[in-house]
Amino acid sequence: MALAAAINRTTRAEASFSNRLQVETTLERRAPASRHSPPLPLERLLREMYRERSREPRVRLRISSQLPSGAGLGSSAATMVSAVAAVSRLEGWNFDATSIIETAMAGERLIHGRPSGIDATVSALGGVIQFSLGQEPKKVDLPTKTRFLVAYSGKRRNSGKLIHKVSSMRSVHPNLFDRLCENATRVSEEATEKLTSGKLEDLGGLMTWNHAVLGMVGASNPMLDSLVDLCLSCGCYGAKLTGAGGGGSVLALPSQDDDTALACVGKQGFPSFMTEIPCGGVRVWTNEGA
Repeated sequence: MALAAAINRTTRAEASFSNRLQVETTLERRAPASRHSPPLPLERLLREMYRERSREPRVRLRISSQLPSGAGLGSSAATMVSAVAAVSRLEGWNFDATSIIETAMAGERLIHGRPSGIDATVSALGGVIQFSLGQEPKKVDLPTKTRFLVAYSGKRRNSGKLIHKVSSMRSVHPNLFDRLCENATRVSEEATEKLTSGKLEDLGGLMTWNHAVLGMVGASNPMLDSLVDLCLSCGCYGAKLTGAGGGGSVLALPSQDDDTALACVGKQGFPSFMTEIPCGGVRVWTNEGA
């Protein structure tokens, strides 16, 4: 089981009718685009959506995002969720949340191979959720908003490679891996209790412990470990890597009444921001209104 939350950084998809499929995005490609560049995973997903309905994709989609790619913040999932929701609304398909998540996951698999689904789920639903593979996500209700610090290491991570690395560790040390996964589940359950009861110092300790466990399965690296140490030295109660690890970002829990930790981390050259949870999920509207 994992505990996940939406943050206050958005990805926006604007869909309109066109004479052909057009995808315009500010998101970074893995390589420079050219006439011979392979289609973006999003383009492949859109073609499949229309193929299943025996139609040609005649839509223009413009994507913009406040999330850096490869930062461990669910950028690809947010892109897929927003695109699926926008096209669905434009075409009158009116997907519900479950359909948006399932379709977005098909796009995520084109990028990451075997993603867990947690990013697409929390991007669509928003809020704070407990997530377990094969089970319905469970909403976590918070009595008050809680502020977290997100710090970007500056190093992109590749989720597909990290998933393969962690899977390799599981095949080499299956018993140890299973024990560590059981530990992570218990930590997530206890973290939920600490978060909902406002015991933030205890929650911070669990976050740092979880980071150590993730390091044991190969998800961390020296840069992320150093960034966690920096957040702790700046007064945060705890910190851990986000996403698949191997690069990307660190999530830290600072004191709730000032931005000292934010300034401290920023002085060391790491892009960072504060976010409150819970935040909303996907929203869809037309030019005429919601």
